[in-house]
Amino acid sequence: MSGGEGVAYIDAFRDGAAARGLAQCITAEVEPGRRYRFMEFCGGHTHAIFRFGLMDLLPPEIQLVHGPGCPVCVLPSGRLKNALELAHRPGVILTSYADMMRVPTPQGETLLKAKAAGCDVRMIYSAAESLELARRHPQREVIFFAIGFETTAPPTAVVARQAHQEGLKNFSIFCNHVLTPPAIRHILEAPEIRESGAPELDGFIGPAHVSAVIGTQPYEYFAEEYAKPVVVAGFEPLDVLQAVRMLVRQVNEGRSVVENEYSRAVTREGNLKAQGLIADLFEMRRRFEWRGLGMVPYSALRLRGEFAQLDAERRFGVEEIVLPDPAACQCGSVLRGIVEPPRCKVFGTACTPEHPIGACMVSSEGACAAYFSYGRRPASD
Repeated sequence: MSGGEGVAYIDAFRDGAAARGLAQCITAEVEPGRRYRFMEFCGGHTHAIFRFGLMDLLPPEIQLVHGPGCPVCVLPSGRLKNALELAHRPGVILTSYADMMRVPTPQGETLLKAKAAGCDVRMIYSAAESLELARRHPQREVIFFAIGFETTAPPTAVVARQAHQEGLKNFSIFCNHVLTPPAIRHILEAPEIRESGAPELDGFIGPAHVSAVIGTQPYEYFAEEYAKPVVVAGFEPLDVLQAVRMLVRQVNEGRSVVENEYSRAVTREGNLKAQGLIADLFEMRRRFEWRGLGMVPYSALRLRGEFAQLDAERRFGVEEIVLPDPAACQCGSVLRGIVEPPRCKVFGTACTPEHPIGACMVSSEGACAAYFSYGRRPASD
């Protein structure tokens, strides 16, 4: 597909007239007196919803709840503190994706400030860049601050395997990869979320990129056991609107199944090669802290024992740190879908993208950043 053909292909999913027509169909299918509450798990969906003004097209009976679908946002402050301590070690080069550079700890520390203070912290665009740095600087310890959902775990697995095969002694990975299905289960089961006073969810808009890796099959558990419909959707406005229509129809018909709106990129089985890489290089952690969700069992990955020499936690004796979020920041409630970002006490005043207090404002996928960037205000009470 040429560049021009690619643009035309994407534009077809952004057609304004088609979006308005689809929204009218959704409005016609909404049952009088019924409320529909759907959570989109992926931060990419959240930004698409606000960027294209989809909430203004949808009828008021439909509420889109923004879940913990931003890996930077859900990383707890204690893990960031661990990374900062690693960065301050003599001789260390710490590499990080861009979104993590400005995320603050409760004390206001960031990787960017550590870099300004003299630590060798380098922003990278791919895991392979970290590996190449280790090859070029054999006298330095290169630590890759790995973060992300199932989407970014395969590239981390690739560099881990390469480093292991090459016998690199100066490369390690501080692994913070987390898994989507356990977080969804926690949202449905956790007492503190169920007792928060927030209305019950009626269904989920399933993530796009994650589902391209893991497939749609893992969501079948939620449809069967919790009677919650799931529709996996792409990131374009027509994708999201069509997913909402499919969810409305399921709710109206009393069905709870997994449907795949994003069939041009996602299958039921997913990417088996990527899944194989994850299984070969990683194992499940018994528990892992998520910002806003607390300790979630079997929700994160760590390197398998045979790759222990590449595990920065084992190599440098990294200890678990639990840090509370700043009292003024309601990031945790935002990530659980309990509070809309503009209702946070510091939203848009003390907390802005330029001076963020919480990760939800600094991350490119954060719900607070989406609300701020596209001018959303709280829904009327």
